[in-house]
Amino acid sequence: MELYKRILELIDINLIYCLIPIILTLMVIERCFKNRFETKKTLYLIRWTILIYTIVTFIFYFIEIAMHPEEYAFINRATGPYAFAYWIMLLSASILPLTLFNKKLASKFWYVLLVAFAMKSGMYFERFVIIVTSFHRDYLPGNSNTELIDVFFFGIGMLFLQGVLIAIFTLGIFEIIKKQKKGQNTF
Repeated sequence: MELYKRILELIDINLIYCLIPIILTLMVIERCFKNRFETKKTLYLIRWTILIYTIVTFIFYFIEIAMHPEEYAFINRATGPYAFAYWIMLLSASILPLTLFNKKLASKFWYVLLVAFAMKSGMYFERFVIIVTSFHRDYLPGNSNTELIDVFFFGIGMLFLQGVLIAIFTLGIFEIIKKQKKGQNTF
C-alpha cells in the first residue's frame, strides 16, 4: 500500500493538480486555432485519465477503510458538524467524475474543467484556509506572511507552467501521430 500511496502522490502532483491549467490551455488553443490542433482528442485523453484515476482511487480508498478502519475518521466526518461539506467533497471527488462516461458531457471543455476543479475542491479549500489563517497571525513579530504567500504563488505558477507544458506536449504528440497517419495514407 505504501507503493500505491507514493505512486498516487506522484500522479497527483504531476498530473491531477495540473488538470485545470491543461484544460484552460486547450480551451485557449481551440479558441485561437479553430480545429487546427487535436484538442478534442487531448480532451478525450484527459477524460479517460480522470475516469481511471477516480475509479482506482475510489477502489483503494474503500480497501483501505476495510483493512484499517481505525485510521480513517469516515463516520465522524460524515456525521459531524461539517458533514455537508464532507459529503460535497466526497461526492464531487468520487461520483461527479463518473459523469464523464457520458460522451456529450465529456466533449465540453467547461464541464471537464468543472469536474477537474470539483475533484480537488477539498485541496483548494485547504490551501485557502492556510492562506487566510496566515493573514491573521497577529502573534508573530514582524510580517512573515509575505514569505508564505510568495511560496504559495510560486507553487501555483509552477503548476500552471507544468499544465501548459503538458498540454502543449500532448498536442504535439497527437499532431505527430496525425502527420504519420497522413504520410502513410499517401503511399
